[in-house]
Amino acid sequence: MLPSLILAAVEAPVAAAQAAHAAAVDTGLAGTFGALADKFGLEWRYVVVQIISFLILFAVLYWKAIRPTVAAMEERTQKIDAGLKYAEEMKAQLAATQVQTEVALKEAQQKAQAIVAEAQKAAKEFADKQQKEAVERTAALLAKAQEAIGLEKKKMLAEARTEIARLVVATTERVLAKKLNDADRAAYNESAGRELSGV
Repeated sequence: MLPSLILAAVEAPVAAAQAAHAAAVDTGLAGTFGALADKFGLEWRYVVVQIISFLILFAVLYWKAIRPTVAAMEERTQKIDAGLKYAEEMKAQLAATQVQTEVALKEAQQKAQAIVAEAQKAAKEFADKQQKEAVERTAALLAKAQEAIGLEKKKMLAEARTEIARLVVATTERVLAKKLNDADRAAYNESAGRELSGV
């Protein structure tokens, strides 16, 4: 039923076109075109029906195929653009992260070197302090030993003097063959001590 309606709608203009065609056959360019249409057997009503069918087909294809395809292509283009933009952002972030990592590594290396230098300095100071304390203790022990040796020497000399004085008194007593009283003995001891201290 639709083709017959389309055919009826097309026949009215086609009839008018044929009447105009017949009137224009004898005029220049329109006459030439009309002669060619007659020569090839073109009927205007079929051409108009085919044009209308083509327009309907084009409208259906546009709404059902071309429009969704174009929309899908635009969506895909947007996704690709978004992906490229994201990739560029990630590349920039990666570069920034690498720079930050390098800076952090340099800072850590400098801190580590400072810690090592401080530890070496502290170890050297500790070793120097220990060495100084050891030298001071050794010097103190040596001084105490020398003092003890000096005291021991004085004590031994005093004992030796006392012993020598006693021997001198005993020898003198024997030589003189007399017994000395305590006062004489002390006087001889003192005199012998003076003579020995002069030696």
